[in-house]
Amino acid sequence: MAYRKPGTLLPIEADILSAVAARGDRGAHGFVIAQDLAGGAESSKALVGHGTLYKALDRLRTRGLLTSEWEDSAAAEAAGRPRRRLYWITAAGATVLAEAAAPRRGFPIGEAPA
Repeated sequence: MAYRKPGTLLPIEADILSAVAARGDRGAHGFVIAQDLAGGAESSKALVGHGTLYKALDRLRTRGLLTSEWEDSAAAEAAGRPRRRLYWITAAGATVLAEAAAPRRGFPIGEAPA
């Protein structure tokens, strides 16, 4: 099993944070996040697996990078579907996402500073 340094993001976690951040104040539920990761509703790319997605969402929520809450049951009932868990990016999540997107500083392997 591969281990990672504490505080680093897996590629799927960075993609999830980006997808949730793009939804803004509306929040995002699991299926729409999976669609965004696959390239949108019209994409022929396969959706990420249920277990993979929800484990990553839980890791991000546990680390304080996402927050979530269940939608109002009346709204779900009016739409004729089960309630959805909605996710929003936190300030800490936005910071981590910005750091992950920033160009890496340092030197290529094997090269020392001049």
